[in-house]
Amino acid sequence: MEPHRVEDLLHARPGMLADFRADRTGFLDAHLVRLPDDQWLDIVTRRAPHDFAGSRTKGANRPGIAAFFATIAEMVSAEEGTEPDIEEV
Repeated sequence: MEPHRVEDLLHARPGMLADFRADRTGFLDAHLVRLPDDQWLDIVTRRAPHDFAGSRTKGANRPGIAAFFATIAEMVSAEEGTEPDIEEV
């Protein structure tokens, strides 16, 4: 991320989260992590794997989501995964 956009990203984040909660089926939470070299990782948890596909089809359909996405210069990747059930280990 461009260093001068960090403040914009952090300012837009609450609106994005509010819009995700209102509009994205299965959205549970998101955790923003700053990595070295001004890269950022957003870890989003959803109730079920198919909720990710449904969310992607909507894109930046709400103002808070669009404002947040507008601060991102480049998306390096978007990956899907599952959390292990620690109790089963």
